[in-house]
Amino acid sequence: MAKDIEYGTTGKPHPYHIVRPSIWPLASSGAAGLLAVGAVMYMHDVTLFGGKVGIKGVTIGLLAVLLCMFFWWKDIIFETIKENVHNKITEIGLRYGMITFIASEVMFFVAFFWAFFNGAFYPTEAIGFVWPPAEIHILDPFDIPLLMTLILLLSGSTVTWAHHAIMHGNQKDMVTALGLTVGLGVLFMGFQVYEYTHLNFGFADSIYSSAFYMATGFHGFHVLVGTIFLAVCWIRAARGHFTKDQHFGFEAAAWYWHFVDVVWLFLFVAVYIWGNMIGTDLTAAVAQ
Repeated sequence: MAKDIEYGTTGKPHPYHIVRPSIWPLASSGAAGLLAVGAVMYMHDVTLFGGKVGIKGVTIGLLAVLLCMFFWWKDIIFETIKENVHNKITEIGLRYGMITFIASEVMFFVAFFWAFFNGAFYPTEAIGFVWPPAEIHILDPFDIPLLMTLILLLSGSTVTWAHHAIMHGNQKDMVTALGLTVGLGVLFMGFQVYEYTHLNFGFADSIYSSAFYMATGFHGFHVLVGTIFLAVCWIRAARGHFTKDQHFGFEAAAWYWHFVDVVWLFLFVAVYIWGNMIGTDLTAAVAQ
């Protein structure tokens, strides 16, 4: 019998890996529930045991989620590197899982784009039938937003360089390229923080500001997650965890990063250029 055939609890041979019983799926569900409950209580100023829950509820839930993520993914890396039980068939399931996750993220952004375009095509009386609202200070899309776009496009090139280096067994270039990608991700977030601190409108000022902050802010959160994801891959690459034949951990991070790049291109064109420079004026349309 082939050596790569493993036996499960049924006693029948199978070509895939059945993981050991793990507490982390259950613990992660509990942590996610704790975060959701904490967020709801924070947003509704809930009082518990004589005091307001406040931001403490969100913080506790977020820490619980991060701990579960750390230990669960630590176990997965152990299975891959130490036990060497993730074969090609196992990777098929991991790939489908990552594809499904990215598809769910796409639908998040579809909702934000929907809100933005609904407000843009049908501006209400509350904002003067004009999009963007007259009181909004228009951002120049070819200033900082263009620079942020170039940074993300460059980071997409460096992560592709890293993948190319992995496929050719060039660990030095792989580590260098991943380090540059992480640095570019941090640089992008720095410019976004700078942009936010210089805007003249708040989140709740209008439908424009709410849609703008939700779309760009949620994307910024994805850049943060992707940067952390790639930073972990950077550390793993320096330790020699990735080979030409086994590097799905990096590949998943690269998929995620390219998804972040593509979403930003849509944001740049739809929100920064069209939404700021072209817009809609229903009063002018009616007058004509």
